[in-house]
Amino acid sequence: MSISRPILKRAIKVSRFYIPLRIYGNKGPYIICVNGVQQSMAMWHSFVSRFSNEYQIALFDFPGHGKAHVVSGPQKLSLDEQVDILQAVIESTRFDSTTTISTASWGGVVALAFAVRYPNAIKRLVLGSIGTRPNQRMIDTIQQGLIIDTDDRAKMAGVLIQSFGQNLPEKIKKVITSQFRLMSKNELKTFSEHGLFVISTKDLTKLIDVRKIKADTIILRGEFDTIIDPEDVRFLASQIPRCIVRTVQGVGHFMHLESDSIFHVYGDCLSGKYSELDAAGMNS
Repeated sequence: MSISRPILKRAIKVSRFYIPLRIYGNKGPYIICVNGVQQSMAMWHSFVSRFSNEYQIALFDFPGHGKAHVVSGPQKLSLDEQVDILQAVIESTRFDSTTTISTASWGGVVALAFAVRYPNAIKRLVLGSIGTRPNQRMIDTIQQGLIIDTDDRAKMAGVLIQSFGQNLPEKIKKVITSQFRLMSKNELKTFSEHGLFVISTKDLTKLIDVRKIKADTIILRGEFDTIIDPEDVRFLASQIPRCIVRTVQGVGHFMHLESDSIFHVYGDCLSGKYSELDAAGMNS
């Protein structure tokens, strides 16, 4: 799929951060896409190609990804600062309270924190590949990555791909490896610090009071996701007032990057058909 030109291409200054922003599509409901760690807005290009004729879609990068960067101060971002950036993006786009936030991995944590801080700001959360705590596979992967020589970036990428990116197309595996090779020392340090933070976070619901979320919430978990346990997803869903879970068949942690054949699942979520799903637990 080819991606259309954005109808808006600009950058915004948010506190000490420079944030590139793109908007695609000029009609329909609003969607904000939030990337995972070490991912740029490019991860959503196939999503935009599929849905920009029906929706207005905003993409942006957090500092350290794509062309976004820290203007001053430490390279490390706090969760509060990431929420500040998301809020500034929504204000800049002038998207309203009918907006859906669609996320990947860590982007879902940012979206949950946003929905707690601004409970009436959005209509819906579609959270891909998120749980409340790192499982043993994730902990082992992070610890294994931390002991690799920092000059061997390709090996670091290989560890991550082998652990939870095994279902990715070869083209995307090569992109990830190239991204790691090009990381600066500061970016690598920030990435490592994030890994340590993930390990130290025993329960996300202790960090974010998800019981305060008012938005309809759909959690999507890939059938073959090795670092998000289904029991943990069920627990997270049980803590969010209006939440259901759907298992997405045939993919792992990286969801639509592994196969664009799953876009019908996103289509159901975005159009409101998720209300037909079983709210009691996992549903395929």
